[in-house]
Amino acid sequence: MTTPDHQPPAPDTPSSPEPQFKDRVYRSPSGVAGGALLLAIAAWLGIDALVTGEGRTPWVALAALLLLVPLVAAFTLRPAVHANEQRLRIRNPFRVITLPWGTVEAFRSGYSNEVLDKAGTKYQVWAVPVSLRARNRAARKEARGGTAGARGRLGQPRQAPHPHPTPVATGPVRAQGDQIIDELRELVEAHAKDPQAQGEVSVRWAYEVLAPAAAGAVLLAILLSVA
Repeated sequence: MTTPDHQPPAPDTPSSPEPQFKDRVYRSPSGVAGGALLLAIAAWLGIDALVTGEGRTPWVALAALLLLVPLVAAFTLRPAVHANEQRLRIRNPFRVITLPWGTVEAFRSGYSNEVLDKAGTKYQVWAVPVSLRARNRAARKEARGGTAGARGRLGQPRQAPHPHPTPVATGPVRAQGDQIIDELRELVEAHAKDPQAQGEVSVRWAYEVLAPAAAGAVLLAILLSVA
């Protein structure tokens, strides 16, 4: 009886590990939708000027596109927040800030959402804007829920329970942006002392946005200054 040259792996052979820390990604849906619309309009007008324009018009259109497209994308499509068990990464229009959870001091919500590190430096969270309208809507919804519950307790006939009751959310009603900040606060509390969540704050400038916008601004200034 012959022995095969290649034995099959043992059943308990460890396989390649799955990624341990998967990012949660937060964006502003209204910002993404608005940015896509603005870019579509800019592309339509710019391409039309490039194709049908005469004289300096195509060059002016090209310079305007170089200036405007990166800026529109930076303020609408680019902002995002990536969070996992190790760190928080904030992608703002012109910078990318990476904060291990051990460096985060607090989150602050006023007219904008901000994160403070332990050195006292403040970073704005562009991807999670504060909506006063959403806060007011959530407050009205919570007030209506409280009023309805009070009326039900004050003498209305008690109804038989439904055989398949619909789950009812508990806790205060919160605006979407405030819910995201609450989730990030929970991640800080859960992982701030973890060994893998320590390190230094990293800030990187978004040269992929700044370089074409600066080139477009210089070209546009030169074209407009030439008689």
